[in-house]
Amino acid sequence: MKAGGWSIVEFMIAVALGLLVTLLASGLFLAAGSNYRNHSENMWLSDGGRYALQIMAQAIRQSANINWEVDAAPFELNAETPAAVDGRDAASIGRGGDGISAPQAAVANGSDVLALRFSGSGGGANGDGSSVNCAGFGVAAPADAEARGWSIFYVAADAGGEAELRCKYRGAAGWGADAIVRGVDSFQVLYGLDTDMPADGVPNTYLNATGLRALDAGLALVGATPDELERDRHRKTYWKRVCSVKLALLLHGDGNTRVDTVQTRFDLFGAAYADAHGEDQGVRVLSASFPESQRYRARRMFSMTVALRNRSG
Repeated sequence: MKAGGWSIVEFMIAVALGLLVTLLASGLFLAAGSNYRNHSENMWLSDGGRYALQIMAQAIRQSANINWEVDAAPFELNAETPAAVDGRDAASIGRGGDGISAPQAAVANGSDVLALRFSGSGGGANGDGSSVNCAGFGVAAPADAEARGWSIFYVAADAGGEAELRCKYRGAAGWGADAIVRGVDSFQVLYGLDTDMPADGVPNTYLNATGLRALDAGLALVGATPDELERDRHRKTYWKRVCSVKLALLLHGDGNTRVDTVQTRFDLFGAAYADAHGEDQGVRVLSASFPESQRYRARRMFSMTVALRNRSG
């Protein structure tokens, strides 16, 4: 009987087909793995972005809080009390310095600084727990206007060089700062200004911190001494007309998990604002501006407008 078997040609064809099937299966496996990682990154970004906005929104609503459960008149009713809302445009700050008095070079596409003041409640080191700062620590009723609580949000680099949004606060042992979310590409803030006289609590325009400081620079201050001029500035500052705050945050994941090569553009306050305010660094971010090693990371943009519950000063 004649023995059967494969010829060399049939064997080579079978090997080629097997290799082709293996190659296709490997491609599908790699694509599935990449899609899974990209989905996981987007889930992480969604959780981190929502958490960051929640913390900042709570601090904004609490700012300018007036504690009526005190024997003396609340400090917020004094026209010479510093405004409850302040900020820096395209800047960062140190974790140990006093408030935002010593701005540093900006991190992550000209990210901003948002500073909020509020009166706590109760006695002792941490009050009664009804008023907390951005780190979750209770803040007691202040003995004077300067002793009010702080919640400051800014972007700085961690030990590995990764930009992170931080919460700065003043505790019983001094100033401290904790990370809220990492992987920040840009953090931007606009302030809703009520220009009506008398004020009606509705913003007529939105400006960044630079715009507000420019308005303050044009104030006609009255006083014979630097202290008198400073008190008059507190009485007239435009920061006390802020009635809402717009927040925008652009976050990225840890790895290049996107499978597409599409060049993207992120307008944190919309295309119209970015077109009209090209000088406002960080409100428009192009994916082409990132290093090649970071260009195809998962990215998500988050935004929110928060109204102050009280006047900002």
